[in-house]
Amino acid sequence: MSFKKNWKEEKRSAHLYIIMANAEKHPLRKKLFENLALAAEDQAKIWERKIKESNSPCPKNYHPNFRTRLVGWLVTQAGPERLRYILSAMKVRGMSVFSATHHEHRHTGLTSANNLRAAVFGINDGLISNMSLILGITGAQPNHSIIILAGVAGLLAGACSMGSGEYISVKSQRELYEHQIALERSELELYPEEEAEELALIYQTRGLAKEEAERLAKLLISNPETALDTLAREELGLNPEELGSPIGAMVSSFLAFSLGAVIPMLPYFLGDYHYNLITSIILTAIFLFIIGTVTSLFTNRNAIWSGCRMLIIGAIAGSITYMIGRILGITLY
Repeated sequence: MSFKKNWKEEKRSAHLYIIMANAEKHPLRKKLFENLALAAEDQAKIWERKIKESNSPCPKNYHPNFRTRLVGWLVTQAGPERLRYILSAMKVRGMSVFSATHHEHRHTGLTSANNLRAAVFGINDGLISNMSLILGITGAQPNHSIIILAGVAGLLAGACSMGSGEYISVKSQRELYEHQIALERSELELYPEEEAEELALIYQTRGLAKEEAERLAKLLISNPETALDTLAREELGLNPEELGSPIGAMVSSFLAFSLGAVIPMLPYFLGDYHYNLITSIILTAIFLFIIGTVTSLFTNRNAIWSGCRMLIIGAIAGSITYMIGRILGITLY
């Protein structure tokens, strides 16, 4: 990364910190952003000196681009807390102060909880989408071979779509996080004292006395094994060890959707019987109810109500597709 680009990033951060400080009502966070703005300006001066040392023309003034102006305007309208994920993506530090009370829980249980939740909702998507597809096809043309063909096609198309979408999503997110951590590593090597000051400011915002916060920050920064990990967690809100696997996300999404989508197909795989549709509906309803009760673990709602709500959603989706298929079947055949 060029010295000029580093300079622009620090000036952009300082610009946004001032806007955040003006929009922030919490006195400690307001003070933190004001201090971070000063720290960013100091770091920009370091890059300015390096630009001069390289005999390159030094920028005279900083002019925020459209994205920076837009984010700054959004901060003034909604406040920095609601924009914290966007700000974090723009290398604005200190966003972890908005979730300090959940900090440890987030880093220890986020990945496993998200994987389980993604699997549950992947199965649910497969159930509802393929059951709706089967009902739509049955309403239009209740031919056994056509239903199997449509069901298998729906399973493969949906699973591939889910898998590829999840891969792109996690891959993009991981690349962003790796870029942010690489920048943090570079800054830690270039100016560790300034990084320690920023870390101390965050700890002060969380209630530590100034002297204690500075001592703790210097201790953490002085240890190469913990410095980068600590900065990534505290300044960026990231856990370097849990950035997510794009391949793992793709495979799990593919399998979860496939598992859900195959359930409504099971009676049709066993043969051409007049009760295939009702058996498929019953199987889907049972699993929808189970999925609904499992989702109550994430929502802290009543398990029975969550299961019934999932049944209602599935029934509405299936009824709509069946009626559309019925209308189209009458029209086309």
